[in-house]
Amino acid sequence: MIPLPLARVAEITSGALSGMADPRAVVRGPVVIDSRAVEPGSLFVAIKGARADGHDFAAEAIKAGAVAVLATRPVEVPAVIVTDIFAALAALGTAVAAALPAATAIGITGSAGKTTTKDLLARLTARMGPSIAPVGSFNNEIGHPLTVMKADHETRFLVLELSARYVGDIAHLARVAPPRIGVVLNVGTAHLGVFGGKEAIAQAKGELVEALPSDGVAVLNADDPLVRQMASRTTARVTYFGRGEDAAVRAEDVVIDERGRASFTLRTPSGAAHVALRLYGEHVVENALAAAAAAYELGLPVATIAEELSEAEPRSKWRMEVTESPDGVTVVNDAYNANPDSMRAAFHTLDVLGKGRRRFAVIAALRELGEESDELNEGVGRLAGASGLSGLVVAGPGAEPMLRGAFAAVEAAEQAAVEGLGAGGGPELRQGPPIVHVADAEAAAAQVSAWLRPGDVLLVKGPRAMNLQRTAELVLGRATK
Repeated sequence: MIPLPLARVAEITSGALSGMADPRAVVRGPVVIDSRAVEPGSLFVAIKGARADGHDFAAEAIKAGAVAVLATRPVEVPAVIVTDIFAALAALGTAVAAALPAATAIGITGSAGKTTTKDLLARLTARMGPSIAPVGSFNNEIGHPLTVMKADHETRFLVLELSARYVGDIAHLARVAPPRIGVVLNVGTAHLGVFGGKEAIAQAKGELVEALPSDGVAVLNADDPLVRQMASRTTARVTYFGRGEDAAVRAEDVVIDERGRASFTLRTPSGAAHVALRLYGEHVVENALAAAAAAYELGLPVATIAEELSEAEPRSKWRMEVTESPDGVTVVNDAYNANPDSMRAAFHTLDVLGKGRRRFAVIAALRELGEESDELNEGVGRLAGASGLSGLVVAGPGAEPMLRGAFAAVEAAEQAAVEGLGAGGGPELRQGPPIVHVADAEAAAAQVSAWLRPGDVLLVKGPRAMNLQRTAELVLGRATK
């Protein structure tokens, strides 16, 4: 962070010093919202949440070395008192970004794959100079400015995720650190219920390209029609990535190995190079292409791009983490979040990774899908039920549509088997896999652990609120207890 005296912090945030705060005391960072993360020179931001109020930890933060607390009420320690903590964060982030004209901001948005793309692009930009990127998915009105404020005068690149729950959110975030390059991955079904339709989601995601300057670059997915249409919403230059020949940066000759990892020829206007990803899932090809296209626009040679993509390991937790337990069970922990599109991608990866092995899954009902919630959850259930699983666990509330879809898929498969036998041949008749509904992540771990044996593969995926990463952790720990 660039050093800021408390008097300047108060000026930027339209705040008032309180608690005998020294206006000359300098905040040198980091700016944090968790008192346990305070370091000497920090600014502690007191946010009132559903389960805890940061104001209650103000004294603890000062004791740990914070220069002051950014708060909305007096806290009996040095503080800057503001009326709106989120507006104050945005103002601070905006001021820091404006003070760093040599830093290039790159914004990434889309319904799925933002974090993986951000992690890959941050690795690529690091080859060109000091880069700042969010940890995990710091991509909202809190995490976004906190990430920006990590930058200092040495920073050359800010690689930022921009998420949206409502129309206008991305435009707001883009004002904090105006991007020169904007990457749009896809328009899917995440938050479908909040937005009301994919067209509205496209409207929200396209706010990123509208924020680009005329000398900027919009990096768009050529394979997604709703993303392609965003070209008309910007005065910036447009370049495309994808699988088709009309994409400037594209993947050719894609091959998926037995572990579900993709390799391909990365084709650019100035040449080609081979990429062999260490990340799991064919859907990661799209993320790699997006990162490659942005890095190419920044001037990184294609050979270097391919080298870095091929060496990249997962950086963010609970996203296609593939771990082998000591007793030979493979756990695919993709529990950070879920929507219908990412569920399909995860089951495709499970099918490849688990070929010739018993496969199991723990999933949970998807949320924020609006009027289509039951239909979409039932569709995911059908997908799971038709995936050749040896066992399926559906955890948590709202599971009825998902269970209904799973049972229907199994029943259809059994009926097809009966008809095949009746025709004088065909598949052997077999009973469908057990499908069990449990209350929570711990119960899911107990149930699936009773089924698993060495050599099996388990997929764990669901919405963030279900904390299914706990299921994966318990399953992986069962062999060492």
